[in-house]
Amino acid sequence: MSYNLSGSNIEDFEYYIEKHQRKKERKERKHTQQSGLKLEEIEPLTYTQRLAFESYNAGNQMVLHGCAGTGKTFLSLYLATRDILEKVEGKQKVIIVRSVVPTRDMGFLPGNITEKTKIYEAPYRDLMSGMFNRGDAYEILKQRGKIEFVTTSFIRGQTWDDAIVVVDEAQNLSFQELHSVITRMGQNSRILLCGDGKQDDLTSERFKEASGLSQFLNILTKMESFDIIDFQTDDIVRSGLVREYIIACENLNTGPIYN
Repeated sequence: MSYNLSGSNIEDFEYYIEKHQRKKERKERKHTQQSGLKLEEIEPLTYTQRLAFESYNAGNQMVLHGCAGTGKTFLSLYLATRDILEKVEGKQKVIIVRSVVPTRDMGFLPGNITEKTKIYEAPYRDLMSGMFNRGDAYEILKQRGKIEFVTTSFIRGQTWDDAIVVVDEAQNLSFQELHSVITRMGQNSRILLCGDGKQDDLTSERFKEASGLSQFLNILTKMESFDIIDFQTDDIVRSGLVREYIIACENLNTGPIYN
């Protein structure tokens, strides 16, 4: 059976698609209001954080790289979640990607894939709790399909359309994993990578692998769509203690962050 769509029929079809989309968006806004989710307004705290805001708002693909405690993951998730809730440029969901590399061997984790990876979602639950001032914000957004958490073990064959992909702890990904992640990017999607080469848990005798971040960054510097923003000790906002410790390590050129 074949169908011959005339100009008027195509217009009718497009009208009903648009009408359905508007109805879906109204339903989602109502659900958000009923659930009491309200994203707090976040302002940059340092000059480099301001650069990150400006680069994101300019539409760039981004790498946030540098010191621990500078808010790289927090900023990326905040900006991505803000755009998803406001439906900027038709973005539908935030996809959080990370490699399940522990700093120490935890042994066998019971349960299915969801249960095994749940422990790695804890940081994002905490971040979302702060952004929305309620502890169940992450779970609500996940149930609504606005946030998805995936590990690099299960991304082959996927295509991520209309998404903002946040790659966290990028220093713990091999080059092949980073290659696999960026080649999942589909239409109307953006990618934000967060990492610190000095906090590499992958390159060790135990894993016998090497971080691919440095090689990957060399490629991204050749791509005009990417903006690479480096965070320094002046950008550490987690606490004064963390700032003091990182500066001491840098002055002595020692500590585990230099392994």
